[in-house]
Formats: sequence, C-alpha cells, structure tokens
Amino acid sequence: MRAIAVLNQKGGVGKTTTAVNLAAALARDGQRVLLLDLDPQGHATLHVGLELPEDALTVYDVFVRGAAIAETARMVTDRMAIAPAHIDLVGAEVELCDQENREHVLARTLGPYAEHFDYVIIDCAPSLGLLTINALTAAREVIIPLQPHFLALQGLGRLLQTTAGVRAAFASDLRILGVVMCMFERGTKLGQEVVRDVQGFLAAADAADPWYGAVVFETQIRRNIKLAEAPSFGKTIFDYAPVSHGAEDYLALAREIHAARVPADGELTRAARDARELLPPASAPVDPAMRPSSEGIGAAGGATAAAAHEAAGYAGADDARN
Repeated sequence: MRAIAVLNQKGGVGKTTTAVNLAAALARDGQRVLLLDLDPQGHATLHVGLELPEDALTVYDVFVRGAAIAETARMVTDRMAIAPAHIDLVGAEVELCDQENREHVLARTLGPYAEHFDYVIIDCAPSLGLLTINALTAAREVIIPLQPHFLALQGLGRLLQTTAGVRAAFASDLRILGVVMCMFERGTKLGQEVVRDVQGFLAAADAADPWYGAVVFETQIRRNIKLAEAPSFGKTIFDYAPVSHGAEDYLALAREIHAARVPADGELTRAARDARELLPPASAPVDPAMRPSSEGIGAAGGATAAAAHEAAGYAGADDARN
C-alpha cells in the first residue's frame, strides 16, 4: 500500500482538487484507493458529493474515540472509498494533546488495511498542526501542489522544514515525491520560470534532505474552469467533465505517480539526475544565469527558489479556480 500525503499549508493552491481527482484517477485505472479527508473543512468529503447524517462516524471518531477506518469509510465508486471529515475534526488536536504517541494515531489505524488498498491518498489540513503530523507519520510519500505564483512559494520552505523535522523526530523514511504545478498557464513567462527555479532547488538538495530525488512532475494541471465547477456538483472531474483538460491532466498525473517510486537513500530519480546535470560542479564558478535570482522572477519581480532556500535554511534545514 502506498500512502501519499497531499500537503500544502497555503489554501487555494489546488490541494483538495488534487487529492480528490488523483484518487479518482487511480481508481479509474484499476487501483483500490482510500481517500482520507484530514481537513476539518471537509472539502474532499463535499467534493465527492457525500452528505453525512448527524450520527455518522468520521475521521474525528478515528482520532478521538478509536473508531476503525472501516467504520467510517463510505464507497464513492466500486474501487474508491472515502473516510470523511466533519467540522468536529477541528477539536481533535486539543483532545489529543495529552494522549501518548498522539503523532502516530493515524499510522496505527491504517496499519491493518495495508492489504485492502493499493493507495491511501491523504488530503491534509491547510496547516502544519498535529493532524498534519499524523498524516506525515502515516505516509511515506508527499506530493506538494503548488500554484506558480510568488505568494504560493513563500510557505514552501517551512513546509519542507516540517517534513525534515518529522523524519528526524520519528526516524521515518518520509520523502517528498514531487511538486505538481496547479492552475498552470503554459503561455506565461512567470509559470515557466517558477518551474525552473523549483527544479533547481530540488536538484540542489543534499542526500539527507527529504526532498532529495524529488521532481517537478512533468504533468502540469492546467487552469480549467471545469475543475472549479465540479465540487459544487459533488462530483470528481471524471464524472463532471470527463473530456476536459482537467480530467486529461489528472489522469496523466496519476499514471506518472503510479510509475514513480520514492528513491532509496543516496539514489536519484532520472528526472532529478537530469536536473542536477544542469548544475555546475561544486568546484566550478556558478554561472549567474544558472543562479536563482534574489531579485525575483521576470520583470514583475516574482518569487524564486532563493526564497524557498532562505525559508528552509541551508543549515538543515482550496481550491479556487483550477
């Protein structure tokens, strides 16, 4: 079972849209998928059209009352289930504060289901609190949805620091699988430059970093109004607009992720090796054209990888119109 956390603490970058439609795309390709809604807003639950009765068990009951995943899960399709969330989940962090091993509640709960699902896709809360820590201890892989804009990049360093902290604190093998560009407009200079900067940042990672070997996925999720409309109808993009760019992109992303794997320590994926080959040797002078600009991207002064580097610290460091 591959457990993948879809994580970004900034809202409006395509996190829930990616979690839901990635899960749906994997299910369409024959995988057995559990979508786990860890966002107290319950947007993934709403996205798939699930309306919960008052007495329904949710992820809150898993964390606070020890309910099993099987007691909460609802089938969305014949190969996709969801463990739904409710606003009550916002209180789970407070109620867990005195519990022993509170960071591993989700990992313990998912353990018995390793043979029942091929994938667990976790839609994380847009925060870096205890619920997110649980997601990161339960998952081995992280996908970061990113809108190619300045403000969306600002929290990337802190997010990477969090993954590094979780791996160090809990001796886990957590790694960043990759960054997926959402709401992407291929014709813009800003978008292309942000992609290059993030690629350069990831390629320069040390082997000890959780993002060592991570890539910017080749599949980019194009800005598409159908992706924004689908949640209001309680449908995935494949049920709402199966011939749209959104459906095409998420199916391609699912197949790219399915073909990928987390690299072992000291190993680089091919895409990461290709990016690293663009960097000069450590002993060679750095060509200014290859260095992330501290003055920003393009004439408008957008973000660069330097901003993410500074936030992460070299020392060791929703969904709107998609």
